[in-house]
Amino acid sequence: MIDITFSYADLEYFLLILVRVSFFVYVAPFFAMSNTPNRVKIGFAIFISYLLFQYVDHNEVVYNTVLGYAVVVLKEAAVGILIGWGAQLCMTVAAFAGNIADMEVGLSMVSLMDPMTKESATFSGVFYQYMFTLFLIISGMYRYLLQALIDTFTLIPVSGAVFHVDSLLESMIRFMGDYIVIGFRICLPIFCVILLLNCTLGILAKVSPQMNMFAVGMQMKVLVGLSVMFLTVRMLPDAADFIFQEMKAIIMAFAKGMT
Repeated sequence: MIDITFSYADLEYFLLILVRVSFFVYVAPFFAMSNTPNRVKIGFAIFISYLLFQYVDHNEVVYNTVLGYAVVVLKEAAVGILIGWGAQLCMTVAAFAGNIADMEVGLSMVSLMDPMTKESATFSGVFYQYMFTLFLIISGMYRYLLQALIDTFTLIPVSGAVFHVDSLLESMIRFMGDYIVIGFRICLPIFCVILLLNCTLGILAKVSPQMNMFAVGMQMKVLVGLSVMFLTVRMLPDAADFIFQEMKAIIMAFAKGMT
């Protein structure tokens, strides 16, 4: 006969693990995609939490009142959110690069649903998001994210998180500088080609005033921009590798800021 009895202490500990895992799954890239059914996310979080409950050493959770337990739950939720949000923040570089590219090409009025942030995004931004998500799956980066979540239970025991705000803010500020650099590196070919095209159209407008450069320029920008985007697809794996390295760095920095 299978014994499925458990104590209240085990239930409380399992729920704390479930809170951290659930919030991570809700915000982490690939796991938090809008086209993934919520039932799948909930079932995946419960399954991972059950495995971790068997794997993690059970330390004593100290609290005196219901409010104390609620504070512990909020701490676990914050740990899961910060780890997942750090990874998600790196993936938004693609949307940033796509916005710049579409403003130069003239496609900024075209809006699509971003699969990561569940908000409207530009055409190039969604394209880069899907490409980097594909590279995340191919490279096995999603396994690193799960392993990082599992390692947090060793570095940051349940109810043992200590938030060092100065360290977390320093990590965020350092990353934001890299955020802009990575975004411009992705869209730099399109930016440079469109800049040269604008200079050429400006010269032609002075040489031949009778030509309607506004009507011609809009069509040429779209054609040239899409052509450059097609030709620079082979550069995306290197950009994805750079983003994944930043993702690992910021996850480690956030984990250190909570130990």
